[in-house]
Amino acid sequence: MRKIASALGSAATLLACASPSVAQTDYPVRPVRLIVPYAAGGPTDTFARSLAASWGRKLNTSVVVENKSGAGTIVGTEVAAKAAPDGYTLLLTTVAHAVNPSIHASLPYRTIEDFAPVGLAARAPLVLVVNKGVPAKTLPEFIAYLKSRPGQVNYGSAGVGSAPHLAGELLNYTAGTKAVHVPYRGSAPAMADLIGGHVEFMLDSAPTGLAQVRAGTVRLLGTSMEKRLPQTKETPAIAEAVSGYEAYTWNAVFVPARTPSAVVQKLVSTLGDALSDPALQSKAFELGLQLETQPTPAGLDKFLRAELEKWKRVAVATNMKAD
Repeated sequence: MRKIASALGSAATLLACASPSVAQTDYPVRPVRLIVPYAAGGPTDTFARSLAASWGRKLNTSVVVENKSGAGTIVGTEVAAKAAPDGYTLLLTTVAHAVNPSIHASLPYRTIEDFAPVGLAARAPLVLVVNKGVPAKTLPEFIAYLKSRPGQVNYGSAGVGSAPHLAGELLNYTAGTKAVHVPYRGSAPAMADLIGGHVEFMLDSAPTGLAQVRAGTVRLLGTSMEKRLPQTKETPAIAEAVSGYEAYTWNAVFVPARTPSAVVQKLVSTLGDALSDPALQSKAFELGLQLETQPTPAGLDKFLRAELEKWKRVAVATNMKAD
């Protein structure tokens, strides 16, 4: 009996030791959840669902979007950080991931150490739109207008730490202006107040902002990427009037730290395949996104560290705080 028990114990030990490699080789064997730290219906969620559909086809399993919004992406990010490092929980996050360490006194996770990078998926430009009552008709005129009225011109955003907020503070930082931030609970009420004249300008996502431009409710003066957007080639990039200005949100994928390297590599290769999917590329163009062509963990790690430093400088210079 002792020999049988010993043999069984040895077999169990061998199986236990073998199971991680088996799991890595067979991955995935069940649906994968993609945590989006934003509410359903927004631009990040819309992109996430299109990405999940394409990525699921490449992984031969379902990629299920789970919205975990709250506290400027902190709620969903914490869920991902504390999930099992097995490849079945992914995090699709944005520029907020790089900003939160600089505007919050503390976070329930470590931005670098608690995650393993998979790859940068997309960059999302913003558009500078103004209330139709603003006298400036061109981008240079608008910058001059801001400089002549320090502390008197308000701009709206989707909330503290949101991409429109960051883009507005970066404008203050690079142009030497002092526009006043007015945070809202989402982009829609901010845009409503821009149209109503309660704030004078906003840097909003390209799809939302351009929809209002087409409707004739606001005026378009500039775009936020270093170069002009293909969708609005006649509109100058803000960098043409403000040297060094470039602001955009982005979508990147992370997994919990200590996720097996074989699993990460499977995710990396299939993410690249998904981003090459014509259906996803068509949706991305519709959303005003610029997809990455060769996402890599090393590339995302370098990018994130640069973003952390960039927004730390801006936060210190503009006294940007969420708490």
